[in-house]
Amino acid sequence: MAIPKLIDEKAQTLLSLLNKDQRWLIVINADPDSMGSALALKAILSRKVLDIGIGHVNEINRPDNLAMIRYLRVPTRRLIPNLIAQYDRFALVDSQPHHHPELEKLNYSIIIDHHPTLPDKPVTAPLTDIRPKYGATCTMLTEYLQHQKIRPPKLLASALLYGIKADTQNFQRKFIDADINAFKYLSKYADHTLITRIVRSEYHLEWMRYFSRAFYNLRRIGTGLTAHLGKVQSPDILVVVADFFMRVHSISWDAVSGVFGDKLVVIFRGDGIRKDMGKFAASHFADMGSAGGHKGAARAELPLEALDGKDPEMFVLKKLSRGKTASVQRI
Repeated sequence: MAIPKLIDEKAQTLLSLLNKDQRWLIVINADPDSMGSALALKAILSRKVLDIGIGHVNEINRPDNLAMIRYLRVPTRRLIPNLIAQYDRFALVDSQPHHHPELEKLNYSIIIDHHPTLPDKPVTAPLTDIRPKYGATCTMLTEYLQHQKIRPPKLLASALLYGIKADTQNFQRKFIDADINAFKYLSKYADHTLITRIVRSEYHLEWMRYFSRAFYNLRRIGTGLTAHLGKVQSPDILVVVADFFMRVHSISWDAVSGVFGDKLVVIFRGDGIRKDMGKFAASHFADMGSAGGHKGAARAELPLEALDGKDPEMFVLKKLSRGKTASVQRI
């Protein structure tokens, strides 16, 4: 597997930041790509520093994510003040600080990510490696492992492989040759039986009622679909429903929204051809909260107080239709 020349410079910078007295916390917004990336960075740091932990900012409820943690032994813990206090250095993988309010509270020495940057949200750290052309951050960390001549053991290779598989949607979403090369390399060392178990653990039985709610509230806007699910027990439900609606013939994008705690969350999916969903989400919702993502997948989170008492479903419909609700069709 050929390693880009960029990695040599970045890897040298990374190594220059390390010493044996440091305690590092790798921070993630937990999903397959971020967990695989965190495990890889942990493997690199473990040879150079005193202690490494992994902390996540989000609730982990999706069955495939829980299965990944169980089968691949991902030692992640919820990011709380007591955990943060145990560490003196922080790394962020598969995210940028503005992606989540809790991420913005820390000062990072390392940021490695494949999401597009925003002009008004600069990302700075002693080591900043952001490559939006890559399909997965796991691909980038595989290159770091290769540079350090660390052959990934079975569970790490499986986590990295599954991260690439998930973020590229089996190479149906944006990817480059580097993603394919990393996937081929990791396939030699990964446990494909474990990966199959994780893939088959996609749905909670109690989530079925949300599908019923989504079908009842389904609306069409041009070549897109939107549905509001009301209060949800986890934003992961919105992701699952949004992914499902992208399987509908002639649909090029969708937006599935719901209320989680004190926030309105909107998940966007697209075919990567007609709309850039990251820009689409940002242009519609960034003025009231956090919004952005990839060309084919994006997310917006808005505090409910920003809606000023407006009904969340109607608010989203008006935003998506630019106020022309007459163009919204009930399915």
